[in-house]
This record gives sequence, structure tokens and C-alpha cells, in this order.
Amino acid sequence: MSASLPLPAADARAISDALLEKLHSRIEQEGGCISFDTYMAAALYEPGLGYYSNGLMPFGEQGDFVTAPESGELFGRCLARCIASVLGQLEQGVVMELGAGSGVLAVDLLGELEKLGALPERYYILERSAAMRALQERRLNRQLPEFMQRVEWLDALPEDPISGVVFGNEVADALPVKRFRWHKGQVSELGAGWQNKQLSVCERCGDDVQKRVRQLAQLGRWEGDYQSEYCPMLPAWINSLTDVLAEGLLLLIDYGYGRAEYYHPQRSMGTLMCHYRHHAHGDPFRLPGLQDITAFVDFTAIAEAATAAGMQLEGFASQARFLVACGIDQLMAEIDTSNTRQFLQLGNEAKRLMLPGEMGERFKVIGFSRKLLQGVKGFGSPDLRSRL
Repeated sequence: MSASLPLPAADARAISDALLEKLHSRIEQEGGCISFDTYMAAALYEPGLGYYSNGLMPFGEQGDFVTAPESGELFGRCLARCIASVLGQLEQGVVMELGAGSGVLAVDLLGELEKLGALPERYYILERSAAMRALQERRLNRQLPEFMQRVEWLDALPEDPISGVVFGNEVADALPVKRFRWHKGQVSELGAGWQNKQLSVCERCGDDVQKRVRQLAQLGRWEGDYQSEYCPMLPAWINSLTDVLAEGLLLLIDYGYGRAEYYHPQRSMGTLMCHYRHHAHGDPFRLPGLQDITAFVDFTAIAEAATAAGMQLEGFASQARFLVACGIDQLMAEIDTSNTRQFLQLGNEAKRLMLPGEMGERFKVIGFSRKLLQGVKGFGSPDLRSRL
């Protein structure tokens, strides 16, 4: 490991070593090279060992990265206004959060929805990780015990369609991606191999990757060497979410681009990024199971899948514009300026959420509706849909 990254504790290192053994075995069974999406799925979700399954705390100042909800309550309070504008149009609307992280956003949302008189009939949390679920339950029991009867954890999407809001904050970026290299018109798939007793990059023929990458190369007009990634499961994932929504809103918040920006010739090394103890770097093979591995989201792929499923695009906006449309300025105006500590804290939170150099422009919000007769708070005109 680079000397610039902190060393893990012994118990964490043992988890990573156990996962490494499993990965080595799989690589040998596959003839020396596995696809990168197979590797990424194991590194993040292998039961008991993967990053989101091993019980270690990834979120917040003590973890590896800070999400918008972890920054403070402003994000959740604004999002609640968007959700309330949908629930107000439905008789018995529910909310389903996809991967609730530490549970802090669920707490903020439920608290604010109560103030707005818009509590959902049920608040579902789709969480496949037992470790994450336990973390969420502890937080909700501690901070909002009176709402626990409304909260229900799910292992899979409901069989019967629901009416309400399905949303995910920083979920799509953790879906496993395929990596590729394009060089002088030739395509190779980049995977995970084993060399010198450690994980290494390997190349595969990747027949299923060829057609997809050639389409992207034509769009981007690449020259020279170009490496990037794409998420093969993204359309099917979106389809599963639209199938479960009878009426209401599908809302996704993440960092990403429209396809033309994503595969711009100047973005020749892709967008893959790893996070470990608040250090960002580009090596996905360091300490598997102990670092987050993400890739930016192709919002065009999301829009194609959702609209093909009959959903209506409500809007595509930067996080900053979305929060303004949800009334973040009004919430800031309510602050008691005599409380200097709170004023400075919320001011710093707003900067992190809104400034272009922070989350304001990198993060995007996209929404799709079904059978809603009125607009959704948070989206206005103009927006960024022309960049999809």
C-alpha cells in the first residue's frame, strides 16, 4: 500500500485477507482472470466480507467518506419537501428508500415529513446487508422510536406494486461495472487477475463488451488510448424499480453525467474512484473489502430505461438547483443568527451541498413520475435534460 494511506487495524486486515483468499480462488477457477464487475460485486457485497456486508462503519467522519445526509439535516429536510409534494397527491402513499446507509437520512426525512403533515403510511427500507440493517435499526430506535411501527425492512423489492416514492441517494454508483480499454479500434475487457501474490489488472476477450464499447467509441470519437467503464446491470435495475411503482415518483441522486459527457474524449481514464479513510484514489485492488469502489453514473442509461418503461421524466437537475427549488434558502433564513455555532454549522453544510467545487454540480438529481396529475417539487424549467 502507498505510505499516504492509513494502515488498517488488525481485525479489519483479517477481513480483507479472508476476502482476498476467496478472490484468489475464484480467479484460479476462471483460468486466471475474472471480469471486473464480478470482482467489484465481491469486494462490495460478499456476505460477511464485502465493504457493505462486513459490519465496519463506512460513513461519516470516522468512516471513509461523507454523504450529503451525513453532512447535516438540510439535505433531508429539502428532500422531504420533494417527497411531500408527491405523497400529497396520493391517498395512501408509501416511501421506499434503496440502501439507507447509516439510517441518518431516514431519520431526517421522517422527522421533517411529520412537521409537514405528510407522513407516509409505511417507510420501507430495501437493505440486503444484515450489518447495515442492524446499524439503521439502532439509529431509528434511538432517535425516532415513535415511528418504528411505520418502518419495515425488505430483502427484496415488493411483489405487489406500490403507490408513493421510491428513491436512492448514492446507490447507482455502487452497482458493479465492467472496465474496458479501447486502443486503435481494438477493444479489450479489463478484469482482475493474480500476479506476484497480489491482485492485478488482466485483459479478457470480452465478447459481450465489444459491441457496447464500439458504440461508445463512435459517440465519443476517441483517439489514441481510452479506458473507461459501463454498468451492464443499470437498465435491468431501473426496470425493476419502475415495475414496482404503480403510481408516484422514482428519484435518484448521484454523481454522474449524461452519456456524451461521460464518454468525452478528454475523459480517457474513466471515472472509477475508491475511498478509504477519506482518501480518494484510483486503485480498486487495494485492501478489498475495506474501501469503497464507485463509478460515475450514466444518467442517459437511466433515462432510456425509465422512459422505455412508460415513466415520465420530471426533471434532471444539479443537486444545487434541486435544493434551491426545494426551498433550502427558506430553511437557511429560519436560522437564529444569534446562535453562532448553529449558524456556522449550517452555513458550512450548505456550502458542501451547493458549491460547484463540492457536491453542488457533481451530484445530479433525476426524477420520473407515473400517474401524477401535478408537478413535483424540486424540478423546474430550465433543467439539464438536454444533456441526457
